[in-house]
This record gives sequence, C-alpha cells and structure tokens, in this order.
Amino acid sequence: MRTETEHTIFLKDYAPTPYAIIAVDMDFKITEALTRVRTQMTIEPRRETAPGTPLVLDGDGLTLQSIAIDGLPMMLSAYATDDNGLTLVEPPFRRFVLETEVNLTPETNTKLMGLYRSSGTWCTQCEPEGFRRITYYLDRPDILAPFKVRITAPIDVAPVLLSNGNLIDKGDAGDGTHFALWEDPFPKPAYLFALVAGDLGSITDTFTTGSGRKVDLAIYCTHGKEAECHYAMDSLKRSMEWDEKRFGLEYDLDVFNIVAVADFNFGAMENKGLNIFNDKLVFALPETASDANFANIERVIAHEYFHNWTGNRITCRDWFQLCLKEGLTVYRDQEFSS
Repeated sequence: MRTETEHTIFLKDYAPTPYAIIAVDMDFKITEALTRVRTQMTIEPRRETAPGTPLVLDGDGLTLQSIAIDGLPMMLSAYATDDNGLTLVEPPFRRFVLETEVNLTPETNTKLMGLYRSSGTWCTQCEPEGFRRITYYLDRPDILAPFKVRITAPIDVAPVLLSNGNLIDKGDAGDGTHFALWEDPFPKPAYLFALVAGDLGSITDTFTTGSGRKVDLAIYCTHGKEAECHYAMDSLKRSMEWDEKRFGLEYDLDVFNIVAVADFNFGAMENKGLNIFNDKLVFALPETASDANFANIERVIAHEYFHNWTGNRITCRDWFQLCLKEGLTVYRDQEFSS
C-alpha cells in the first residue's frame, strides 16, 4: 500500500532523462492464474550524462522476479526496488540490454489501468501512466522507442491476440496455447502501448491508400454484436480517405484494428494501430440508434484515427502539452465532421 505524499509536478522542473531507450522487446505469457511479462530494453546514456548516474525506472505495484544486463544476472547491491520503481545504482556507461521479469494478476487489477481482465478479455489502458503497472520503464511521453511484442495465451479462452503495429508471425505454442508476434517499427511513447487478448467476434475490410498500399482493417467486439459495427467501419474508411485528401497524411502500417469492449474505462484510446473503444462509441443499428449516436460514433472514430499523426507519430514532450495533441486533433475531427 502506498503511503507517500503526492507531490506537485511543475513545468519548470522538466528535464530530459539521463538515459534513452532505443528499442523494446516484450514477451507476455498469459494464463488464467497470472501473466508473466519479460521485457528487454536496449538503453544508452545520453551525451550529457555523467558516468555513474543512476537509472531510475518507473514501476507501480510490480514485484521483480529477475533482472539481468546483457544476459548476466545483476547482483542485489547493483539495484533497488520500491513502490515507485526500479533503480540501477551504476548502470554501464554504454549501450546495454536490460532484461526484467515481473508477474501480473490482471484479474485483480480493479484500477483498470495497465493490464486488466474484464468479462473474460485481457485489455490495457496506459495513458497517462499505466504502462508502469505492466513493466519497469521510463513512463513519460518524451521516451520513444519501437516495440516488438510476443503474446502467448490459451487458445480456448484467447483465440484473438492483438498488439500495436503489424502482425509478423503467429502459430501453435504447444499445450493448448498459441502465440502472436507484433512489431511496431515506429518509435512511440509507452502511453500508446496496447494489448488485447480474448474470445472476440469481428468484421473485416480493406482500405487502399493513395500510394496503392492495401491496409487490412478489423473491428473486434463481443460475439453477436458484429452487425452493429458496420457504421464504425464506414466512418474509419472515410476518415482515412479524408486525411489523405485534406492533409496528405497516409496511414503508415499494414493493419488498423479497433477493439470495442464494454468495460473500457476511457471513452476511446488512440493506441498506435490498435484503438480501443468503449463499445457504446462503436455499436449502432439504424433501427435503434439516433442521429446523435451516429454522429458521435463518426466523430470519435475519426478523432482516434487522426491521432495517428497528431499525437502518435508526432507526440507531446510532457503532459503539460496535452492540449497540443488533443486540441489539434479535435480541430481535425471537427473539420472532418462539418
């Protein structure tokens, strides 16, 4: 239980981190009892960092199972953990790979921040500081890195395995499990990380960009609700076309996925290539939805898609700049819907 006094963060206190994260590889092994998360981070000191400067990673509610640098286990005296994170006392003064392992219990995560499980589906919410509830990290928007994520889970309870970026491999993992390997080549802050695993229905479509690339589109939802997702899909395709024609901004991945879940604690979240929505902002049928419902779905689908460039590829330095990414994207979605 946390007992420390909350402190006020001031804009004047902003400073770059002494270390940069160059690349991230994550391995999630999901079971009914717990989820094991192994994270490999390629890290290097910044040019202005002095040798011997500690590396302080954010963490919230995590229990460290193992830690290694360049494959060698660290001595207990070389690191320390507390309620706020993980500190490497004197990390190497060069590029190195830090590997950590933690165990999570998403079923008991009632904050619905980080990785949680609700109605049988594993889901994440990381904005603004939820990623530190998944692994130790520099959990701030000015730390951008490409991610590769492997997810393994029982195929009977989680036939759908999703994360950011492009699906580069999938297959059988033995003992009734399967895996999916996702790669997001575009550096992103941790608040845009996403993972979804569960038994979901879907509708699919494609969009051809102005340069001729085919993008696979999918909306995942509760089984039996697929027919209520078609207007959201139409809104997505019109948003993609409009962003190209109005601003010359072409979608940059091979797939774009939306997941609609009933227990999502935000209205919608613009995670790179894997938007997660509360299902009330996706589901609509002409027989039951009002004009206002349709207009709201169109606006929010467009807003989260437009974040791909205004917020994701071009992001904010710190949370005092939240109004920049949100204000600009609101302007774009209102121009689209007008």
